[in-house]
Amino acid sequence: MNAGLAIALIIVALIAGLVGGWFLCILLQSNTMKKNRMAASELAKKAISDAATMKKESLLEAKEEVHKLKVECDNEIRERRAEIQRMEARILTREEQIGKREENLENKELALDKLRSQVESTKKQVEISLQAAEKTKAEAVSQLEKMSGLTKTEAKKLIIDNLTDEAKADAVKLIREIEEDAKENADSKAREIITNAVQRLSTDTSNEMTTSTVTISGDEIKGRLIGKEGRNIRSIEAATGVDLIIDDTPDVITVSSFDPYRREIARLSLEKLIMDGRVNPARIEEIVERTKKDMEQNCKNVGEHAAYDARVNGLSMEIIKHLGRLKYRYSYGQNVLKHSVEVSLLAGMLAVELGANEQVCRRAGLLHDIGKATDHEVDGTHVSIGVELARRCKESEAVIHCIEAHHGDVPYHSVEAIIVQVADAISSSRPGARRENLENYIKRLHDLEDICKAKTGVEKCYAISAGREVRVIVKPDQVSDSQAMFMAKDIAKEIEAKLQYPGQIKVNVIRETRATELAK
Repeated sequence: MNAGLAIALIIVALIAGLVGGWFLCILLQSNTMKKNRMAASELAKKAISDAATMKKESLLEAKEEVHKLKVECDNEIRERRAEIQRMEARILTREEQIGKREENLENKELALDKLRSQVESTKKQVEISLQAAEKTKAEAVSQLEKMSGLTKTEAKKLIIDNLTDEAKADAVKLIREIEEDAKENADSKAREIITNAVQRLSTDTSNEMTTSTVTISGDEIKGRLIGKEGRNIRSIEAATGVDLIIDDTPDVITVSSFDPYRREIARLSLEKLIMDGRVNPARIEEIVERTKKDMEQNCKNVGEHAAYDARVNGLSMEIIKHLGRLKYRYSYGQNVLKHSVEVSLLAGMLAVELGANEQVCRRAGLLHDIGKATDHEVDGTHVSIGVELARRCKESEAVIHCIEAHHGDVPYHSVEAIIVQVADAISSSRPGARRENLENYIKRLHDLEDICKAKTGVEKCYAISAGREVRVIVKPDQVSDSQAMFMAKDIAKEIEAKLQYPGQIKVNVIRETRATELAK
């Protein structure tokens, strides 16, 4: 009985333990699920917070990107507006220029119409006067024939014969006088004639060229040289002291400056920048400084070479550098350095012929225009600047006086000063030496030939010996020997009246008769 009760209690206890364990498991499982739900909730909240943060950051980045793009767009729009304004300004300027040109053309057309009407009126009056003169001439000839008892042909022949004999006698007398005078005063007269004749060749100076051009490969290079908001072009202009003109002309940049030395530095610097490809303010300053040093060395080498060509020794280094700078100086299109060397050689040759000091003439001839190397940078004429430089470099007073007097600013105190002035005039005035003189020289040759061609009986004419001689070939069946002589005098007088020229012009009238026959 007790044993069965105990077993029943044990069974009851086991069942109770199982039931309690089951409830305990359920309770533990519930707590675990609750913790998992709380953890999941925290993770969800954190994810939501992170998402919100990322959203804010993305919005900020997007706003910054939009702002950056807006700034870039504004800058680009501003640059394009500025470019459009510049283009509009250029277009307006060109339109104004075209308008002025059209107005000038209209005025010229009106003036030409007026001149045509005046010419026509004058022509009619001249024709009337010529008819009256011909009538008067015919009446006078008729009366003279009656009074003299000679025909027109006979009177003409008599006058020509008398003039021919008189001219021959005068020519013989003049030749004898010249020969006698030459024998008595040969040396002194020859020197005086040479000096006075060549002094007539002096000419004025001309304006300098003020622009150079640099060739580029395309508009991309132009954009680099201009830089953002024009900073690169401003840096180049500030470093070199020139003006850069970048317009619509394809593949060309114009460098403008009154100083040819600075213009050459700017031109070389631009070429180096274009070849290098890196264009920024720091690189520009570096290239310009390097180019200046190269130019100084180049001027030294050029000056030494010029002194060697002129056979002048003992020049100071300062003068040699100034001589080298004359390579970049032009007058009337003539290079001043080549002109100086040429004057030195001419002065030396003239000094030998006239018995003067050859070394002083060579040295002064080489240095006479030395002031032009810096006359754009220093106040005063190139003569005064050259005199000051020569005194500073311990040149002799004889050389300094030649430099000071080569334009006639002071009286000549030595024959060497006159020789240098003469050599300068010869070098400047010789045909082809200077641009403007070359144009005048060609025009003078045309005018010479035109005067000769206008004469009756002229077959051909040639201006030779650089315009110092004109050769006229006449038709032998239309012009006799005596008429050829008078034609030469008439042409010479007409040249004297109508043309301006240095020295003398020799007129040769050639009459040649040829008889041709074939032997069969």
